[in-house]
Amino acid sequence: MNSITKKRLSGYLIDVAISTAVTAGVEYFLRKKVKNEAVHALVTPTVVLWGLEYVQLRQCRQTLGYKAMGITVENKEGGGLSDKQILKRMAYRDTVSTFDYLKNRKAFEGETGEVLPHDRYAGAVVRDVAGN
Repeated sequence: MNSITKKRLSGYLIDVAISTAVTAGVEYFLRKKVKNEAVHALVTPTVVLWGLEYVQLRQCRQTLGYKAMGITVENKEGGGLSDKQILKRMAYRDTVSTFDYLKNRKAFEGETGEVLPHDRYAGAVVRDVAGN
C-alpha cells in the first residue's frame, strides 16, 4: 500500500469517527420524531457523513481527517472541486468503488495512490501537502 493511500485511509477513518459522534447527537433528537429504524441505521449516518464531507471539501479542499494527515483533494487542474465533482466522488466511493476493488485489487491504486476509482470518476486528485 502506497504512503498516500495509508494517509487517505487514516484520514477517512478520522472522518468516520467524527461523523459517528455527530450522528449520535443527531439521532438523540431524531428518535423522538422518527420511529423508522431504517432511517436511523442507513439514512442518518449517510446524510451526516456526506454533509460534513461536502461542506469541508467545498470550503477548504480538506476534511478534518485529511487535514490531520496532510493531504488535500483538488481537481486535476489544481483548483477546488465543484459541487458536482464532490457529489460524484462521494456517491461513487460509497457504491461502485467497492466492486472496483473486488474486481481488480492490483489496479485499484492508480498514480501512487493519488487517484482511486472514485477520484478518477469525479476528475479529482489527492495531493500530499505535508511532503511526507
